[in-house]
Amino acid sequence: MIRALLTQSRSLGFQLQQWRGIRVKVRNNNLDQALMIMQRKMQSSGIERMIKNEQVKHIKNSEKRVLAKKNLERRLRAQDLARKLKAILVQKVRKGL
Repeated sequence: MIRALLTQSRSLGFQLQQWRGIRVKVRNNNLDQALMIMQRKMQSSGIERMIKNEQVKHIKNSEKRVLAKKNLERRLRAQDLARKLKAILVQKVRKGL
């Protein structure tokens, strides 16, 4: 019972921390470095992508086609890599037997 309450409070605290946003400390009055760190944190957390998606109201059909093509290429590359890795693993397993 107590553990369940602790895990719920921890998850609640984590959610509240996410709502607070990203915090960056400015050290030695070096604002440029702090801005770079903030940008890196925003990119890694996906906030930057969310902000851009909210700002874009309309996407042209040509842009949709380009994005769809890039997503398809990315998916095909990932499938090809997975296929190659699977073949390597099968070879290693067969050598071990």
